[in-house]
Amino acid sequence: MTTSTIVILGPTGSGKTGISIKLAKALNGEIISADSRAIYKGMDIGTAKPTKEEMEGIPHYGLDLVEPGERFTVADWKSYAEDKIKDIKSRGKVPIVVGGTGLYIDALIYDYHFKGPTGEKIGDFEQKSCSDRTEVKSDYLIIGIKWDSEELRARLRQRIDQMFCDDLYNETKNLVQKYGWGSQAMKSDIYEYAWQYLDGKLSLNEAKEKCFYEDWHLAKRQFTWFKRNQNIIWLELEKIYPFVLKYIQDE
Repeated sequence: MTTSTIVILGPTGSGKTGISIKLAKALNGEIISADSRAIYKGMDIGTAKPTKEEMEGIPHYGLDLVEPGERFTVADWKSYAEDKIKDIKSRGKVPIVVGGTGLYIDALIYDYHFKGPTGEKIGDFEQKSCSDRTEVKSDYLIIGIKWDSEELRARLRQRIDQMFCDDLYNETKNLVQKYGWGSQAMKSDIYEYAWQYLDGKLSLNEAKEKCFYEDWHLAKRQFTWFKRNQNIIWLELEKIYPFVLKYIQDE
């Protein structure tokens, strides 16, 4: 049995879900989401959570943990992920951490220590006082999905075209009815633009275009964050599967 925890990271829309499920099927693995949006219940279409069919029987953790607006810190996620990794390994399976939230992943692989309620605000998360980056823990294999910028832009546009559909509109209406706009989780990304479209404030094309630029700027921020980590092995999507299998076999 491998002693490694595999980490698959990359920007939004880069294909993390598909390759992680393929690896999990080959390696007897289970998946832990490192996505700060997928933690919210009821936010499925708009956060591109994998459906039950897409999961292909692979257990997924880290989805639907809290209600939109409910407090869930980086420290909470790190503790949750570490417990799941320990449990997965105890059953002879391979943990595969998958996501694009850099702060989540850094907290795990650099073993951040959270000391108290003071600290700087980063995005929607409060980062506690933590250890500086040193070395990545030795039992992590960290793979980043590499894309040419124009190819990734095309993927994002295609995904947005697919996501703007009746299922998204119904999900948005249900979320607004249940939570209003009081939650910061609702005030960004696709839900905001879907609601403006439904409310007649944007045309469909305008909503899609605004959503695309939101996703593209997010992807660039994610790339900037991950570039600081010299331990990431950057591979094109089609090269990840054979690389990881060979790594595990040679371990």
